[in-house]
Amino acid sequence: MRYGVIGDVHSNYEALTAVVKELQAERVDKVLCTGDIIGYAAEPIPCIEIVRDLCCAIVAGNHDYAAVEKFPSAYFHADARNAIIWTAHQLTNEHVEFLKQLPLVEEVNDITLVHASLNRPEFFDYITTGAEAQLNLDLLKTRICFYGHSHVPLAIFLTKGNLHVDQGTTFDLRNADKALINVGSVGQPRDWDIRASYAIYDEKEKIVQIKRVKYNIQDTVNKIYKAGLPEVNALRLMG
Repeated sequence: MRYGVIGDVHSNYEALTAVVKELQAERVDKVLCTGDIIGYAAEPIPCIEIVRDLCCAIVAGNHDYAAVEKFPSAYFHADARNAIIWTAHQLTNEHVEFLKQLPLVEEVNDITLVHASLNRPEFFDYITTGAEAQLNLDLLKTRICFYGHSHVPLAIFLTKGNLHVDQGTTFDLRNADKALINVGSVGQPRDWDIRASYAIYDEKEKIVQIKRVKYNIQDTVNKIYKAGLPEVNALRLMG
């Protein structure tokens, strides 16, 4: 089984459609989503519909829940909060109900999906320390967990009781007891690489690859400005 794993789309239609085209070329068997389909950019509904139709498993991100009042928008900085308020007004009842029913954690075979952290997933905490990584690995019931939230791809391996962090692009899981894999962001990368990020997981080979793809950033930027969304949401896409 070959999986495509996406996350942090953030209403960026151009980035998402570019990634979908790559996933089709990769001939993946299933696609998984680590959440935050919406927020920041200007096309929440097309992105929801693409992800809903494409993915066999989707978990909720903090922006997804905030837009449907399942997570307090007060936790967000002003620009993100303004985008959430704008996004909420774009959603139909159908899309609201879809977002409301998304789970916080999902298991697919030997894979776990979560947006931010397995420890109190409803609080959407970041994994920033070795102690937090170890706690998540202790809570992990499967061999691998895909997550997002920070928009920076990396892997945290547990091998014979030792933690190892890898910020490369190819992660070999054959010797790992467990692994946390951040797949980066489709719609708003924050690792100084402005291309859309996603992952391919070859279950047989036990290899995860972080892939990048160019997309029409200017079109996304123009739509953000036209919608009257915060300027920083556009500027951040350009590095």
